Amino acid sequence: MAENTAGAKIKLESPWRNDFPALQTTVHGGKTLAFLDSAASAQKPVCVIEAMDTVLRGGYSNIHRGLYEISQNLSQAYEDVRKKIAGFINAPSQKNIVFVSNATEGVNLVGQSWGRVHLSSGDEVLITGIEHHANIVPWYLLADQIGIKVKVAPLQEDGTLDLQAFEQLINNKTKLVAFTHVSNVLGIINPVKELVAKVRALNPEAKILIDGSQGIVHQSVDVTDLDPDFYVFTGHKLYGPTGIGVLYGKADALESMAPYQGGGDMVDLVSHIKGITYREPPYRFEAGTPPIVEVIGLGAAIDYVQGIGMGVIAAHEYALSKYALEALRGLDGIHLYGTQDLSRKAGIFSFNVDGAHSSDVAVILDQCGVAVRTGHHCAMPLMEMLGVDSTVRASFGMYTNKDDIDALCSGLRKVREFF
Repeated sequence: MAENTAGAKIKLESPWRNDFPALQTTVHGGKTLAFLDSAASAQKPVCVIEAMDTVLRGGYSNIHRGLYEISQNLSQAYEDVRKKIAGFINAPSQKNIVFVSNATEGVNLVGQSWGRVHLSSGDEVLITGIEHHANIVPWYLLADQIGIKVKVAPLQEDGTLDLQAFEQLINNKTKLVAFTHVSNVLGIINPVKELVAKVRALNPEAKILIDGSQGIVHQSVDVTDLDPDFYVFTGHKLYGPTGIGVLYGKADALESMAPYQGGGDMVDLVSHIKGITYREPPYRFEAGTPPIVEVIGLGAAIDYVQGIGMGVIAAHEYALSKYALEALRGLDGIHLYGTQDLSRKAGIFSFNVDGAHSSDVAVILDQCGVAVRTGHHCAMPLMEMLGVDSTVRASFGMYTNKDDIDALCSGLRKVREFF
């Protein structure tokens, strides 16, 4: 047993583990799979698999166009998910919800659709030193295209954002500020509400984008309370399928954006004589046949986590993080990166083992039945700041339990013996 932040007793065994079929498999001659790579992509519960299977087996069609029954039914189910997502993040309207292929496309959409319209040479975009490549590269692409300047707010030694330096980098040239909600490498939870307030106070005209790919998984998100102009997240980390993500945008921001891609279903009129007119947001950003089955799967995933409660899931992950931190600190030769203050951290731990390359560590752990991620985690600038080229990353999901962490620590002892 362990305690959550409210002091309630929380078990270290996941009561939901049996809902995930992939975790019932064994590897390497019968070893139970300890899946500790949820930050890359989470496993899927039965309800998500069945929801998608039901569509494919019995009610599949294209949507928004067919006048026949199964098309009408699936069109309604698809739009119901848009409404469900709006409720899940407390958006004012389902019209604030744009379906994209993943969070990366959401950031790129803002860059190319909002940025190309509203930014010009000399304007500044501020990001931070802890960002995933998905919230770095699109802004440098824009810099190459139209001559904007990308500024980077530095980190402190513990990997947290230097708030004073962040403030000092905001000026009247700052047109967009983009930062992650939760670091995919260090698990650090940014004080996003505080950051939004600082930007609003220093430059009310600047737009704000939050990369919520990890944030949406580990805690409740209320975009009305946080008050960004844009919030992006991806479905496959939220126990849903790949190929589906969400861009939340304020109504005025979306209205000011030009279409990102052209094609069917995003137009009102196409004429060689009269020209082309586009649909209102969010539909003007959703060209072509959409990811129909994936949207239904994401809707099922949201029903699933809401049925349990994001607070309950967060408390479980907090208890596991506390147990994992104590266990990892008890091992010799393990170097943990970033702050280990669990009040500021999700269930993501990056570390290296003295004398062993991260890839070698991962191979040995795999033989022990433990799946972790190694490399730069699409955050090369952060690796530079840490002074390493790669780390081992163990990341938790709602299905993670004490046995997974024990297996990780047992495997790390074998790594130390080997090296």
